[in-house]
Amino acid sequence: MSGLLDAVLKKLIKNGRLEVVFPDKRRRIYGDMNAKDAAAMEILTADTYAHLLVNPSLAFGEGYMNETIKPINCSIYDVLNVILQNDLAAGHFGEKIVSVLRFGKRFWSQLNGLKTSRKNVAHHYDLSGALYSLFLDEDRQYSCAYFLTGNETLEEAQLAKKRHIASKLNLDRPGLNILDIGCGWGGMALFLAKEFDANVTGITLSQEQLQVAKKRAQEEGVEDKVRFELRDYRLVNKQYDRIVSVGMFEHVGVNFYDHFFQDIKRILKPDGVMLLHSIGRSDGPGSTNAWINKYIFPGGYSPSLSEAFAAIEKSGLWVTDCEILRLHYAKTLKLWRARVEAQKQAIIEMYDERFYRMFDFYLSSCELSFYYHNHMNFQLQISPTIDSLPITRDYMFQTEQKLSIEH
Repeated sequence: MSGLLDAVLKKLIKNGRLEVVFPDKRRRIYGDMNAKDAAAMEILTADTYAHLLVNPSLAFGEGYMNETIKPINCSIYDVLNVILQNDLAAGHFGEKIVSVLRFGKRFWSQLNGLKTSRKNVAHHYDLSGALYSLFLDEDRQYSCAYFLTGNETLEEAQLAKKRHIASKLNLDRPGLNILDIGCGWGGMALFLAKEFDANVTGITLSQEQLQVAKKRAQEEGVEDKVRFELRDYRLVNKQYDRIVSVGMFEHVGVNFYDHFFQDIKRILKPDGVMLLHSIGRSDGPGSTNAWINKYIFPGGYSPSLSEAFAAIEKSGLWVTDCEILRLHYAKTLKLWRARVEAQKQAIIEMYDERFYRMFDFYLSSCELSFYYHNHMNFQLQISPTIDSLPITRDYMFQTEQKLSIEH
C-alpha cells in the first residue's frame, strides 16, 4: 500500500525530515536526514491513504480532524512545518490537478451574493463569543496585529495596529463620519470614536458580533458616537468622510471586486479617505485551500495585489498609499495558537475534541502559510481625488507617535 504515496513523498519532501507510518505499518523517512525541522506521523486507514493521493490539501486536514492521521511524538504544527516548506503543487500530482480545478471554478465558489455572504460569515463568526475570548486580545481584534519590534504582547501589537490604521485615515478634525465595513466586535469603531471624536457606523453580517458590539458601545458610554448595524456594504446609501475595512475584503469574492470599489467610490465623499486592510498573496492570482474553504472560511479568498489594483483602477479611485506587512500575521497567529493550546480543555468542553483539532489545524496551517506560501497583509489607502491628502507621509508618523505618547 505504501508504494504510490511513497513515490510522491520522495519527490515532495526535499526540505526538512518527515517519517511516515503507513496503514500496513511500513515505515519510511523522507527529506534531509540531517534537517533541523523533523516530524513523524501515522496514516491509519486505507481510505485516508487514498484521499491523500487524490486531494491532499483537503484530505490531510480531514484526516487529522478524524484522527486517521496522527502526529507521532510531535504536534500537527511540527508535521505541517515540514510539509509546507515544500512545494506541494509541484511535488504531488494529485494536488497539481486539483489546484488547477480549484482555480478554474473559483468564480463559482466565490459567488458571494447578499444571502450567501451572510451565510458564509455566520459559519465562522457566529461561533460562540466565549471561544474567541479565550485567545483574542481584550479588544477582540480578529485580524493581523502590528509589531513594532516583534517582541510585543498580543494586546500591545493589536493596539499598535489600531494606531497604525488610524494614522492613515488622516482624521484631521473632530466630527468626521466614518464607516467601518466588517466591524467585528466593534473595537476599531470604538477606538476611532474615543480617540478622534468621530461619529462611527460599524456594519457586520454576524449576529453574534453585532450583539457584542452594541453592548460594548453602551457599556463604554459612546452610543451617541458609535452605532452598529447588521448590513451589507452593498446596501449602504449614505456618504462618509472616511471608510475603514479590516479583514473583510477576503470575504468579498473575486467576482465582486469591481462592484466593491464602485460602491466605495459611491459612498465615499469626493475628498474622503479609505483604509483597506486585507490578507493578500504576493505571487499572483490563486485559489483558496480546499480544507480552509470547506471548514473555516467558505467563499473566502485572499487576493493578489494585481487583482485588487486592477479593480481599483477600473473604479477611478486613487491608491494614495500601499504598505505590505510581511510577517506580522505569522506572529499574530503564533500568539493566538499558543493561547488556544493553553485553553485546550476549555475548548473541548465548549465543543468537542474534533472541533479543537480543527481549530488547531486552522491556526497552525495559516501561520505557516505566512512563512512559506507567499501570504502577507496589505494596507491600501484610497481616495477619489488626487489632492485629498498631504503630499508626504509625515502626517501618518506624527499621528501614530502622538497616539503612542498619549498612552
